[in-house]
Amino acid sequence: YNPVPWMPVLAGVVVGSPAQSDRFLWDFRETIADLNATEHFGVIQQVLDQWHLHHYCESHESGRAFIADGMRVKHYCQVPMGAMWTQTLHTNNTQYDYNADDRESASTAHIYGQNLAAAESMTAAASPWGWSPATLKPTADQEFLNGINRCFIHESAHQPLINKKPGLTRGPFGQWFNRNETWANMAGPWISYLARNSYMLQQGRFDADIIYYYGQDSNLTAIYQHRSPNLPNGYDFDYVNADALTHVLGVNSQGEITTPGKVTYHILGLNQNSRHMSLAVLQAIHKLAMEGATVAGPKPTSDPSLADNQTEFHTLANELFGNGHGVHHVGKGTVYAGMSVGEALAAMHLAPDFSYIANMDGANLKFIHRKLAHGDIYFVDNRGDHAATAQASFRVTGMVPMLWHSETGKITPVSYTMANGRTSIPLHLGPWGSVFVVFRGHATQSSWLAPAKVKMNLATIHGPWKVTFPPNWGAPPSITIEKLASWSDNSNSGVKYFSGIGTYTKTIHAPASWFQHGAHIWINLGKVKNLAEVTVNGKPLGVVWHTPYKVDAASALHPGSNTLTIKVADAWVNRLIGDQQPNATKKYTFTDYHPYTAKSPLLPSGLLGPVTIHSVTMK
Repeated sequence: YNPVPWMPVLAGVVVGSPAQSDRFLWDFRETIADLNATEHFGVIQQVLDQWHLHHYCESHESGRAFIADGMRVKHYCQVPMGAMWTQTLHTNNTQYDYNADDRESASTAHIYGQNLAAAESMTAAASPWGWSPATLKPTADQEFLNGINRCFIHESAHQPLINKKPGLTRGPFGQWFNRNETWANMAGPWISYLARNSYMLQQGRFDADIIYYYGQDSNLTAIYQHRSPNLPNGYDFDYVNADALTHVLGVNSQGEITTPGKVTYHILGLNQNSRHMSLAVLQAIHKLAMEGATVAGPKPTSDPSLADNQTEFHTLANELFGNGHGVHHVGKGTVYAGMSVGEALAAMHLAPDFSYIANMDGANLKFIHRKLAHGDIYFVDNRGDHAATAQASFRVTGMVPMLWHSETGKITPVSYTMANGRTSIPLHLGPWGSVFVVFRGHATQSSWLAPAKVKMNLATIHGPWKVTFPPNWGAPPSITIEKLASWSDNSNSGVKYFSGIGTYTKTIHAPASWFQHGAHIWINLGKVKNLAEVTVNGKPLGVVWHTPYKVDAASALHPGSNTLTIKVADAWVNRLIGDQQPNATKKYTFTDYHPYTAKSPLLPSGLLGPVTIHSVTMK
């Protein structure tokens, strides 16, 4: 319609009625949002298409003012991109406020068939240079749970100053992930973990039960910046916007909601914001219901657009939702009016895709599911700093489950029981631990019991320990300690403020009784701050970067005397603090950003132990 008569509304003048003026303002904002999507993001993609170029678009992040719909602008790029910040360090209450931005990007990829969903990953505004793979893992795993399958670690500034460390930054935000990081030479297993997870979560297609419409009045990253939709546990979901709802969703013969990305959903959920709904969206919902879709949520009560036919809006709303309560059959579909998605799923008798019974209160296991042509992949993550043992149940049957460990790349069998269309397996996940459960192949039996493992504690390694330090970083060449403790507690200031790699050496005696046939002999380092590389008798056994810090040493140990060498890398923080001490005669570090003072708290560092040895054999 002609907007000119309504333009005074932009200056605060009521034209017609207050309600009409509000509707004009809504139309005006929607027009700007449409132009932002089509004439900015759309034009960029048109130009890049001419040059056969693909692009990522990290368009707005959470908490940003953004006059456009995030999903709509992101579908104009080959790889929609969000952001996930690591908010706090060394706390059990870390909040991940950027879930919505990640979910928005992943939902866009799933619906439109882009498959890849990227994120500016693990950005930090607190504790510069204080992070390690262990403390970053909870954030990275949350990104994977959100549907992200390509990580862009934020960030790595170029370092032209060869001998000045930690080096240049771009200010107070980032990981400063570059060759000058204290643990850079030990980062390989951490990067392999991210790579394996990303690869696995790029296979097949995303599988979820719920597609959730968040409304038209605000961007979803604003609505869900500090919370998540009220959806039942055990069911995954994608968001959907008005554009996809009106233009791309369909319904198959089974009543599932379909997308160009081949992802299907059992139910369309509406949030409370959807009470305020345009006629075009309501018409789209009506069409889906007529074709067999299931819908749950509140009855739309008002149409925000001046251009829409209000009578038609209320007629459709009444046909779909009746008086706003109860179950209504519309065409081939069903509308659960005024009911939550959880209540509707219960009425549909649709069991959770994933459920579990844990051995402890407060256990919090989360999942994401990818569907293969001939199999299923579940990524299961323990969202807590305590180990969790659980009986996990999956809505899959007839295939053999295996555990895929992305830390090592190893695959191990697992006991299972199939009944009532589900498969149950035992899971043990360490603090913040994760595993892939992969279902493939035809199961020839309904249950299988893996051989039991017998653990036997063999020894606790006591002092003395010799610890050597690299030259020219303030620490003495070597020290001898009787008991493992943090370097930051040492009376020698060179050790107290040391940052880098210290090497622990110890001779251990292994009696012949340790070496039983088929036994795996594990060296567990206990607590490590922050990474460790273990060598026995000159044979490298790998880098350990998160709890449990243990290596299988059976291939390197032998009866008698053995030399155990443990290289431990801590963070830059303590040396940066040491350089700020009033009695510091020499500064060992250089940076253009100075977040620490002489009074800043030191971080635990070094090998804290206790170091123990145990064996594992099969019954």
